[in-house]
Amino acid sequence: MKDLILASQSPRRKELLSLYTTDFTVCVSDFDEDAVTADSPARLVEQLARGKCLAVAKEHPGAVVLGCDTVVDVNGEVFGKPHSPDDARRMLRALSGATHYVHTGVCVSDGTRTESFVDTCKVTFFPLSEEEIERYAATEEPYDKAGAYAIQGRAAVWLDAIEGDYYTIMGLPVSRTVRLLEQF
Repeated sequence: MKDLILASQSPRRKELLSLYTTDFTVCVSDFDEDAVTADSPARLVEQLARGKCLAVAKEHPGAVVLGCDTVVDVNGEVFGKPHSPDDARRMLRALSGATHYVHTGVCVSDGTRTESFVDTCKVTFFPLSEEEIERYAATEEPYDKAGAYAIQGRAAVWLDAIEGDYYTIMGLPVSRTVRLLEQF
């Protein structure tokens, strides 16, 4: 394979991509995510992944670039990373005792060809007490995660059920991503 670049600063994505190969570099894109709009959370996350991927691919001709993005979808409302403890608490209250979707968009480009997909996981949480929400919001864990939670962290104790790829919730559906990368 040509040089592989991960267009993400997420330590979770770096860790998950390392399950496939450690022969890659990280290059964070300067793509303006605020300029993207879409008619659904799944389409939004695909456009964000494509934008990040293509911004880095433009700067690194000849490399294979992997761009990703993840959002939490609560009844069609996008929950990105919380902006404050109040925002984190708002998100966690909405997730408490409810089912939501996690969409991860993945895009791969070699500068000539670009392919992308969205993987979706259905997630149900047990009801959360106000005390649990307050305790979690007081940690640093929710603030760099879509939906204000890390399924691989303390939020694991809230998980009632999932349908789909666990790694999609973490931000990189490993098996589908590897299959796409191998086409490049």
